[in-house]
Amino acid sequence: MTEPLDVAKLQRRLAEFAAARNWQPYHTPKNLVAALSVEASELVEIFQWLTPEESARVMDDPDTAHRVTDEVADVLAYLLQLCEVLGIDPLAVLDAKIDRNERRFPAP
Repeated sequence: MTEPLDVAKLQRRLAEFAAARNWQPYHTPKNLVAALSVEASELVEIFQWLTPEESARVMDDPDTAHRVTDEVADVLAYLLQLCEVLGIDPLAVLDAKIDRNERRFPAP
């Protein structure tokens, strides 16, 4: 049976993957943010010329769905690596941001 996934475990796997290839010197905040931006742009590219209706059905096509999930994984990987390098707890900062947004934009 596989262990449940969590953010910390995924961050460790990413760090171990980079360490095994001696990539840590390249994983600076600047480089990770640039890579994150590139991967996010690759995700945008998939949706760029789709209508809103087509974009809502993007996961219906197996080839496109595979491209979307790969790019989502790349974006998340770089974001988690950036958080690790900067000492940011991504779940804690997201939780705090949602709290601030709930105060800023109260429901009617």
